[in-house]
Amino acid sequence: MSFADYPTARAWYRAHNGSVVAAYLEHRDLAEAENEAERFFMNVVLCRVLYTHALVAAPRISLGWLRPLAPFLGDPRLGMTGIFLQLSRVLPNEYPLTGSVRSYLNAEHGFSRLVDYGMIVPRLQQLYQWSAHELAAPGLLDFVRDGAMTYAWSFENRSVWQPPKSFIVQMAQRALPPERRARRAGPLAAINAGDERSLTVTRGYPAPQVRPCDRPGRCRFPS
Repeated sequence: MSFADYPTARAWYRAHNGSVVAAYLEHRDLAEAENEAERFFMNVVLCRVLYTHALVAAPRISLGWLRPLAPFLGDPRLGMTGIFLQLSRVLPNEYPLTGSVRSYLNAEHGFSRLVDYGMIVPRLQQLYQWSAHELAAPGLLDFVRDGAMTYAWSFENRSVWQPPKSFIVQMAQRALPPERRARRAGPLAAINAGDERSLTVTRGYPAPQVRPCDRPGRCRFPS
């Protein structure tokens, strides 16, 4: 979908995050050469931009029973989005990063910790599966494993993604649990007649959904 033709929040995220994910996929070898702190923040940035996209396009996945608030919180035209993406309080204005991952985790302010561990990490697997469909980027599924982020990051070092012992984080996890019936990543089949009557059929979900394509040759994925 072209954002210029369809200037909606969902279209903006598709354009923006599609480019981000494509760069992650193309330059993974360069990412592997970065130090531990840099690779850590690559994962943090990626999961946050995917999550803000899901706030707009998949509110049930991103915010559960509070989903009516999700589109407002994720709309890039409003100031709320910056709260989810803010890293300047933790990251120094220098490159490469010289601190350890643990030092940056200790410096993370309370709200960011609440978002990362209380809201994003518990639904990480669902988020990446949904994003892979939404962005037509199946390679994104290689960046997550059993609820741990693995982009240029060893699964054996997954302890950094474990939530800290925090009463606030635990309350957030209990108040906003992920969907019990996770939508499964399944094969996509598109029926395209080449005009405005084109259809997209997506399989692998509890109930297959059929929706009109918004443009010839373009397909819309279910939220």
